This record gives sequence, structure tokens and C-alpha cells, in this order.
Amino acid sequence: MRYDLNLLPIFIALIEERSVTRAAERMGITQPALSKALSRLREMLKDQLFVRERYGLRPTPLALALAPGIAEALAKLDDAVLGQQDFDPAKAERLLTIASNGYVEYVLTPAIVAHLQAVAPGVKLRLTPYGTDLAETGVTSGTTALVLGRIIDPPDNLVVQHLMDEGLACIVRADHPDVGDVISREQFEALKHVNVMPPGRLRAGLFQALARQELKRDVALSVTNFFAVGEMVAVTDYCATLPKLICRRLAHDPRLKVLTAPVDLGTFPVEMAWHVRYRHDPAHRWLRSTIAEVVADLSSTAA
Repeated sequence: MRYDLNLLPIFIALIEERSVTRAAERMGITQPALSKALSRLREMLKDQLFVRERYGLRPTPLALALAPGIAEALAKLDDAVLGQQDFDPAKAERLLTIASNGYVEYVLTPAIVAHLQAVAPGVKLRLTPYGTDLAETGVTSGTTALVLGRIIDPPDNLVVQHLMDEGLACIVRADHPDVGDVISREQFEALKHVNVMPPGRLRAGLFQALARQELKRDVALSVTNFFAVGEMVAVTDYCATLPKLICRRLAHDPRLKVLTAPVDLGTFPVEMAWHVRYRHDPAHRWLRSTIAEVVADLSSTAA
């Protein structure tokens, strides 16, 4: 029996997206065209495959049973074909999507973009937010090239690479009336604090670090991103506890000073994850290698 292999990527898109609309967008075809392809899949496999429900499509038992084998077969085909292709960053014209959290966008992305401008001017990046849900970034379906940040409970179809460990430090205004070049535990707990409340696990990590050390923090102001913190601290007597690479950026502001935290708050990981289908794609491999090199340089100069 002969099979239409063009239908198999559509099957995987439907399995992962559970939506005709999203699967069509992912495959770059119209909804009517995808619906016709689904009809052909049903005829080929002699099964309904997907049942419409209120919130999307529910795969049938046969669809769920077939999905792992088909996904693995397509990944092997990708490895065989894409592994033979060359990628010249100096000549390439590509648009790649990266999901990043607020920390990555503030600290790492400028260095990554500067490097790309120098060695791959035709490679463009599109950033999409990464909060707490990996599925919402598109990385689990393969529509996003990779995700940067802290990766919690990744699914089996993602490859995760550790990039670096980041620590925490404090900032106050340079002429703070109560804090000199060192901040004590007592001063830390007596001060008012600016707290960053971005979506994601970095927030939980800081709270857990403070709790482990039984370090109290009187939060007077909560903001949604790192960009606002420096301005808030510069015009108040507040303190902020931030990742060290962000503090290094803020140290260039003469209105601010960076201080070692009064206790050891530990570190948190910065990681990169991508869909297994991109393991051997030359452009994606080059991008991942480039990002790892940039992050390693930043990390070594901050040490």
C-alpha cells in the first residue's frame, strides 16, 4: 500500500495543536486545505482520528497510539535531509523566533543581536514572551526555534541545554543615607524594597531563596519588568534584589550602586530548549551554538 507522506506532518500538527486553525497556521496552509488533508488521513488510516469537542480536537485511541511512531519517523527524515544541507550565516536570509523571559530580553538579547548583526546580517529574530507555559511559546509544537530562560518540567519532545548559573545582588541609590558600601542583614530587613513580578519561575526562585535564609523583605512597590527597577530605586531610599548581570548593567548608572547581598541567596539556572525536530537543522544548530558562546562570554566577564 502506498502512503501520502505529505499527510504525516499534518497529522503531527493536529496531535500537538489540537486545533484545525492552529495546525493550519503552523503548516502555512488554509483551514479548508487542512480539513481536506484530515479527510484523506481518515480515509488512509480507516479511523476518525480526531473528534471535535468544545475546546478543540480530541485524538482517538488509534491517533494517540500512532503519534509517537510517526513523530519519530519524521524526526529521522529531518535528520537525514537537513543534516546534508549547508548553512552560511554571512549569506543566510532567515527569520527565527525565540521565546524569552524578561531577564533574557534585558540581559542576553542585546549581546545576541549585536553578534548576529556582525556575522549574520540577514538573520532576523522575532521575540515572543515566555512566562510559565512552554506550550504557549510555540516551542513544544516547533513553530518557535527555541526558548531561553528557566525550563521547568519540559515535555519529551524538547531538548534542554544548560547555559549558565546566575546569582543575585542588591542595588540602592548611590547617595543612600543609611547604606554605605556594604548592606547588612539588619539594614536589608529594615529597608523598603522594589519587587519584580514577571511571569515565570524566576519570581518563585527569589522568594524561595529568601525563605531558605529566613531573610525578611518589606516590599513597598511591585513592578512587572526589570526595566522599571533602576528608575524606581534611583529616586527613593528603596532597595532591589536582582540578578547579577542586570545589576552589572545598572552599575553604569551613577545614581545607583550595586552591593553584595547580605546572605548567600544561591543561584538559578539559565537554559535553552528546542524541539527535537531541530536537532540537526544547520541554521538552528548554528543559532544555538552562537547563543551558547555569547552567554558564556557574558558569564565569564561577570565572574
